[in-house]
Order: sequence, then C-alpha cells, then structure tokens
Amino acid sequence: MRLLLAEDEKALSKALVAILERNNYSVDPVFDGKTALDYIETGNYDGVVLDIMMPVMDGISVLKEIRKKGNLTPVLMLTAKSEIDDKVLGLDSGANDYLTKPFNTRELLARIRAVTRIQASQSSSKLSLGNVTLDRATFELSTPSGRFRLANKEFQMIELLMSNPRVLISSEKFMEKIWGFDSEAEINVVWVYISYLRKKLSALNADIQIKAVRNAGYSLEDAK
Repeated sequence: MRLLLAEDEKALSKALVAILERNNYSVDPVFDGKTALDYIETGNYDGVVLDIMMPVMDGISVLKEIRKKGNLTPVLMLTAKSEIDDKVLGLDSGANDYLTKPFNTRELLARIRAVTRIQASQSSSKLSLGNVTLDRATFELSTPSGRFRLANKEFQMIELLMSNPRVLISSEKFMEKIWGFDSEAEINVVWVYISYLRKKLSALNADIQIKAVRNAGYSLEDAK
C-alpha cells in the first residue's frame, strides 16, 4: 500500500517514514503543500497523511483543491492544532480523519488502516487465491504446506498481484506503486523481487505462479 506523507518537520517526517515502512507501507515524503498537491495529482496513492501547517500551501488548501477535482483518495489530517473549529474545518473540507500531535504510533497506524479500509474494500485482512493466503495483518504468505513472513517490498508486490489476479502489471507500475517517484532503484529490482516471490511460492507448493509476458509485465496465474 502506497502513502504520501506531507509533513514539513523533516525530523518527524523521517521518523514517520521509518515507522510506516516497517509496517509494510511504501511512502513518498514531501515537505510543502504545493509539492504534495503535485504528487497527489500525478501519483497513485492509497492514502495521504497531510499536515495542515505547511509552507507554500497549507494542508486545508491542498485538501480542498483535490476534492474539488474529484480526487477521493483517503486523507488523514495531521496537525498540532487541537481546537474543535480546526477539526471541523478539516473534516468539512473532505478529510477522512484527523489526528492531533503529539500522537501515539499505534493510533496513527490504526487511523491509517481505518481511512484506507473502505478504499481498499477489505472485509477481511486476508487475500486468498488458489491455495495461497496473504495475511495483511501479519505479512505472512501461506499454503497448507507452510508459511513465510514477507519483507516489506515482497509483501507489497504479492499484495498487488493477488489483488489483481490474472492482470498484467508492468515493471513500471510496480516501480511507481511500491518504490515511488523519487526512488533511485533501477527497474531490474522488480525482477529481483519477482524471483524471490517465485521461490517462496514454489517452496510452499502453491497452485498459482507468477508468469511473465515479455515487454508487458507479470501476472498471477494458475500453475500448470
């Protein structure tokens, strides 16, 4: 799951990125409202954590602008302001939720899960395809033969594949969705992680496999 984090306090931003990545989110950090707006308009995010007090353009203005254009990406407002009027303004402007600094890390993660849950249409924390199950809560990939706890990028890749079975996903889409715009990673890193996942599926005796179509992408298909 890919998030945009718009927070101008760079030390806090760095800490939040580390926390979110440890919990298997892919995060693009930005430090002012105008850049946040540009990223939201050109990116493909599952959720946005948006600070209100930011330079160049404040978070409320960013929120109003994206909602005016019909962008329904879930937004969690993050701010030092605690007055009721500020919360009401944020929610009336289209925010899905509101969290006041300082906050507990577990509450932040819970609120992110809550605002993105409807967007992802998740009635369960588990994805299943064939004899394979992916548990989003524990990051475990399992079959009746065993289980693996996946690393961050492995989890995000197999989640994207299992959420879109038999649909070709290009390497560029993986890069955009998981590594983000500012990543310095080379595109062949996608093949490396596909290889890791193929080995795990094979070790689990999965009845699905990742197939490649040259110059097109990868898809999860029934194993033959």
